[in-house]
Amino acid sequence: MDSGRLEAFSDGVLAIIITIMVLEMEAPHDTTLNALLPIVPVFISYLISFIYVGAYWSNHHHLLQITEQVNGKILWANLHLLFWLSLIPFATSWVGENHVESLPAAFYGIILLMSAIAYHILQKAIIQNHHDDFALRKVKEGSKKGIFSLVLYILGVALSFTHPWLGVFCYIIVLTLWLIPDRKIEQNLNNEK
Repeated sequence: MDSGRLEAFSDGVLAIIITIMVLEMEAPHDTTLNALLPIVPVFISYLISFIYVGAYWSNHHHLLQITEQVNGKILWANLHLLFWLSLIPFATSWVGENHVESLPAAFYGIILLMSAIAYHILQKAIIQNHHDDFALRKVKEGSKKGIFSLVLYILGVALSFTHPWLGVFCYIIVLTLWLIPDRKIEQNLNNEK
């Protein structure tokens, strides 16, 4: 099986995740600017999560573009990733509604950490299903970005219990690392064409 069907399904799930997040923002009944102030934390949490889901979508797209074949292990690893990503709207809402309190901020970080672990598992499953000179294997050799991200997530979760905004800051640092997909994957894709 090629990766096209898996990518289409994943795109649909990610689109639904983004849609659910925006539905959590309720419009105020009043028409003044002051009526928007209580929504600001919800909007900020939505914005960060929207960019997170977008970064996952972009990196996932590149990952599947380089994937030559898909097996059952890859399908389940992908569903595992989508499960954790599907919890982002709930965590986003909890953080936004509670103005970045300790437990919601830590929970948000745990969801992001588990999503990162699931993404790593998916990459590993894809690499194991391909030949020794598979381009993704070459790209991931020596890459420290994934490990650094996991460390930052764990640090962010721990910090969230005492300084929630520092925890969120750690999550934002990880986000900036993944905003642009690995250029080595694009180079390998271009070399194969």
